[in-house]
Amino acid sequence: MILIPAIDLKDGKCVRLKQGRMDETTVFSDNPVDMAQRWVDEGTKRLHLVDLNGAFDGKPVNGEVIQAIATKFPDLPIQIGGGIRDANTVQAYLDSGVQYCIIGTKAVEDPEFVVDLCKQFPDHIIVGIDAKNGMVATDGWDKVSSVSAIDLAKKFEEAGVSSIVYTDISRDGMMTGPNIEATAELAEAINIPVVISGGMSNMDDVKNACSIEHKGVMGTILGRSIYEGTIDLQEAQAYVDSLGADS
Repeated sequence: MILIPAIDLKDGKCVRLKQGRMDETTVFSDNPVDMAQRWVDEGTKRLHLVDLNGAFDGKPVNGEVIQAIATKFPDLPIQIGGGIRDANTVQAYLDSGVQYCIIGTKAVEDPEFVVDLCKQFPDHIIVGIDAKNGMVATDGWDKVSSVSAIDLAKKFEEAGVSSIVYTDISRDGMMTGPNIEATAELAEAINIPVVISGGMSNMDDVKNACSIEHKGVMGTILGRSIYEGTIDLQEAQAYVDSLGADS
């Protein structure tokens, strides 16, 4: 299990949202590079970056900050989502040192786009599936589609995406616990790794996420919980590492 701290970027700052609402913003740092350093110092093995402005504008907005983080930590795998709508953006991110690009809204609107990206950039494309009541949400969670999360995941498994980031938007930022059941159901329905996202609040949630690793869940994204201190990243990382030592 990989624990992946999230750095959500809005106007160049590190923030967290509640249920994806831009008007429900908490600023945790004016310097996202320093925040990345904190999580590296606490043992993270991957970072999850989100260009929130980009998710709403449909194009990268916080590119300079993202490049600064990737440049400072060249050996750390970084995944980035938010506003990736064309191949040139993917190429630019990969050139800057980012390892994975997450496609969300565009994947629902134009599935062939993901197919083409997987051919151009094999092993570098992740599909982010944001869902509410099992149905996919798009456009920064402003809209809920008629596409089921499992059907979409199966489609992109065939396309060759490297993994799925699954977010239950009713849980995200609320610290009410992740949707373990829905994530396990999704992971069992496909044969590519799933990363669980949304609602992580304490060590019990981390342990619950680890309990479905065998179903195909490779990692979990940690957001508000590590910023507000209800999960200690070092403690959680030590727990996950101990499971690996026991296996």
